[in-house]
Amino acid sequence: MSARSEQSKHLRERLNNELKRVSLDHCVKCTLCEQYCPVYPVTELFTGPKFVGPQAERYRDGDSVDHSVDYCSSCGTCTVVCPQGVKVAEINSLARAVMKVEHGMPIRDRLITETTIMGKMMTPVAPIANAVLGNSLARGVMERVVGVDRKAPMPTARSQTLHGWLRSRPKPTNKPTRGPVVFFHGCAGGYFEVDAAKKSIEVLEHIGFKVLVPKQGCCGLAHQSNGLFDRATDQVRALVTQLRSAGTDLTIVSSAGSCGGMLRHEAHEILGLDDPELLDVGTRTRDISEFLMELHDAGELPTDFKRIDLRLPYHQPCQVRSQGIGMPAADLLRLIPGIEVVESGAICCGIAGTYGLKKEKYEIAQAVGKGLFDMVAATNQGVVACDTETCRWQIEKSTGVRTVHPVVLVHQAYGLS
Repeated sequence: MSARSEQSKHLRERLNNELKRVSLDHCVKCTLCEQYCPVYPVTELFTGPKFVGPQAERYRDGDSVDHSVDYCSSCGTCTVVCPQGVKVAEINSLARAVMKVEHGMPIRDRLITETTIMGKMMTPVAPIANAVLGNSLARGVMERVVGVDRKAPMPTARSQTLHGWLRSRPKPTNKPTRGPVVFFHGCAGGYFEVDAAKKSIEVLEHIGFKVLVPKQGCCGLAHQSNGLFDRATDQVRALVTQLRSAGTDLTIVSSAGSCGGMLRHEAHEILGLDDPELLDVGTRTRDISEFLMELHDAGELPTDFKRIDLRLPYHQPCQVRSQGIGMPAADLLRLIPGIEVVESGAICCGIAGTYGLKKEKYEIAQAVGKGLFDMVAATNQGVVACDTETCRWQIEKSTGVRTVHPVVLVHQAYGLS
């Protein structure tokens, strides 16, 4: 049996086990998943989460997976809203992985998932990299050769990584008054969204924590969502080892909203990993807004915030909402005097990690995000808040409005900027 056939067999066994764990008969065809799906209403290429998931699985019986499942954006909304508890998004992710193994993986899907490699390559030549990515001719070539849409948002390369900043910055002057925490910044926080990661560390230090930042690689989320399960498994297991190296009884605080979700539930629910070390790390991981609000609820968060007079559109990404933690960022921002938080109410911005970068899916992603973009245009006063990196790139590129992590405003309110 070839390696591809063996992998396909393994994934089909995983899919069948998932279907046994959550019976297809639990799906009562209420269509709630279709009503809330952000992709289904905007394109005929996706036949809906119910159809490509629970409904189609009843009839596949070993037949090849329908290509429509590749247009699922993996936002996870269908699982969140299902009243019967059917893991619709997880079933669809497994089905897509089977499809890509059986029909071949586009080289583009392998390239755009390697965020850490991209960061390492782009940092030493950041000005050149940014000039190339901003050049319409170069983007046109990239679109034709690789399949990344020329209009899709791209990360901005930085000349200094987060760990480079940690090595070169002066030591914090304030003495820690609380115990240590481990900081998880994600690939983008290490190379592209360095400012948000810096400000997260400075806020944690300001309120008294000693912040430990171990060497850390990719969580594997982008690989998983593109059907590269073996690569995703290797990545997340390596990351778990790295995070545990800083301490096995410490809270892990993350500024990377979607990556935190990978540790907390997706690696287990989709990749099927039951490693005790992974489950331990997932249990100890907190989104930074969630962590700060837990301190506030316990009466332990300093709220000596400076006033910021601002009407602030806030969008909670689908991959943060799917973690079931409420809306801690919006609650945190409302603690800052003068900020009027306007929640987007949008299910998804359209980018869904790497989904909206792809040539064949770019227009779909823009259609998904249109309501959000219109809301931002109508309510913003120069800045938008959003928890995850690619969603910030999507909103900023599509609206022209500066889009920041909520912690950036908390940093400003503490007088640290």
